[in-house]
Amino acid sequence: MISLGNAVVSEDVAEKFFVCDLIKCKGACCVEGDMGAPLDVEEARILEEIYPAVKKYLSKDGIRVIEEHGKFIEMEDGDLVTPTIGNNRECAYAIYDKGILKCGIEKAYNEGQVTFQKPISCHLYPIRITKYDEFEAVNYERWNICNPACSNGRDLGVPLYKFLKGPLTRKYGEQWYTDLCHEIESKKK
Repeated sequence: MISLGNAVVSEDVAEKFFVCDLIKCKGACCVEGDMGAPLDVEEARILEEIYPAVKKYLSKDGIRVIEEHGKFIEMEDGDLVTPTIGNNRECAYAIYDKGILKCGIEKAYNEGQVTFQKPISCHLYPIRITKYDEFEAVNYERWNICNPACSNGRDLGVPLYKFLKGPLTRKYGEQWYTDLCHEIESKKK
């Protein structure tokens, strides 16, 4: 484990290889699972605020679900998640682009319509963060839908922490990411 600030990072984040291969997985992480994308309270507030600008990028089914159930859902345990279409199908914010699921929020962001890229849980995937009283655990979540990304990462020689430089920097800051790289490189020596 690597301890940086209030985060404890699993060795897998440093050692495993990973580069998304959307041609093979088709954006399966936007549809697989038993709930929508995890959100924090601030992200739920942001979704309420940006929905009018994001709406034009979403599917008819996504819009219907969001307008029927809300911009986010509160689970029985109090966790907040994005709504899903139908019986836990794709995220209501997901859109198909040539047969590949992508994020409608991110499309609005890329086109300069909003300043919020997408939920950090999506941006960091396959890293999952578990919050505890004293620290956050930063772990690699292994899932068979990402096998093509693991193979692709190995072929390209890109470790998970380097593939997720942008999201990790967004979450923890540039200095934290620089320190993470330093810690990983010093352990290799």
